[in-house]
Amino acid sequence: MKANRLTSYIGIALLLGIAVGYVCNVWAASAAQAKDIAYYFSILTDVFMRMIKMIIAPLVVATLVAGLAGMGDSKTVGRIGVRALGWFVVASFCSLLLGLVFANVLQPGSGLGVPLPEVSASTNIKTNALNLKDFVSHVFPKNIVEAMAANEILQMLVFSVFFGLALGQLHHKAPRHLVLVMEDIVQVMLRVTEYVMRFAPLGVFGAVAGVITTQGLGMLLVFGKLLGSFYLALAALWALLIGAGYLVLGGDVWRLLRLVREPMLVGFSTASSEAVYPKLMEQLERFGVRSRVTSFVLPLGYSFNLDGSMMYTTFAALFVAQAYNIPLALGTQLMLLLVLMVSSKGIAGVPRASLVVVAAVLPMFGLPDAGLLLVLGIDHFLDMGRTVTNVLGNAIATAVVAKWEGAVDVPQGAECLDDEASEQRVVVAR
Repeated sequence: MKANRLTSYIGIALLLGIAVGYVCNVWAASAAQAKDIAYYFSILTDVFMRMIKMIIAPLVVATLVAGLAGMGDSKTVGRIGVRALGWFVVASFCSLLLGLVFANVLQPGSGLGVPLPEVSASTNIKTNALNLKDFVSHVFPKNIVEAMAANEILQMLVFSVFFGLALGQLHHKAPRHLVLVMEDIVQVMLRVTEYVMRFAPLGVFGAVAGVITTQGLGMLLVFGKLLGSFYLALAALWALLIGAGYLVLGGDVWRLLRLVREPMLVGFSTASSEAVYPKLMEQLERFGVRSRVTSFVLPLGYSFNLDGSMMYTTFAALFVAQAYNIPLALGTQLMLLLVLMVSSKGIAGVPRASLVVVAAVLPMFGLPDAGLLLVLGIDHFLDMGRTVTNVLGNAIATAVVAKWEGAVDVPQGAECLDDEASEQRVVVAR
């Protein structure tokens, strides 16, 4: 009941944000005034995002350490990691391929009726972040406190794997109370997550109202073909992901979708995966995924399993080629797909990661990266779609890996449990 109410409030906030944003956009006398109005809406979003970031570090570290201490076996961790990465690679390839197919069939960039940017124009996107050496070095933390302060999920994962495995190996020597403390921290953070999520409707309202105030609904109409084509491609990807999940989970995949609809709605409204992480972890455990799997696979997926972002990279690249009327042979497109497949795995923690990848790869194929200026105006609306797809992809991936591991417990009437009862049922170290 609580979850249903919150989902309804978020939906209402989304609609109110569109309506209020439209009124403010029409009422504003100039673009500068519209930007000033949007500034005040952004306060709500900033406060909500700050509270979300506040709980990510302790939640990630505590759940990972407690879960891995319960495993006590590095072979188990390795097996789960290999299975997760295998799923991630296949899902990423399918996402890229679907984006390529739909972009060729629907031709969203052909006959574009807006002025193209000059070839010399700059996107101001820093592509130097796309560097293999820097990425590999960045994965390993030099200071865990610094990593937690910056919410570097991949760095926290590396530290927690070492700490959790060491704690598990010393289980018979080390005081048991240290493991119990980590489990208690998880329970406290889940309760804090519940409190923070009550502010989600305000954050959603502020985010949507601010964007509509500055951009207006007209931007959606001008680029309607691109938006419609991309969301149609995302719908096909959803069908593929859900179908793959059904092959492994069976009918339980529908129960999973019901449980994660609230995090997906928050992700869509805020265009932020970070805003979803704590609630998504909680809902996966409500589904029955054991904490030791959730706490390991989900952070890994946030870095390597961005299905919506993968599709966007091929879609955006071909959109720019079509907008400039630059034909790309099939072989060139397949090479583009492979380059994007490799490049996209090195962008964890990079702001506007999808745009960074596309901007870095376009010149390699003779395409002007300034073409991305066409997309930047509506990038927030595109980001909403790819974010909610990333959330769905990671939820299904985590549940599938848990199923392969035999680490899914399905209680009677799980879908009817309220939040309080479900939290009492969570077992951190199994």
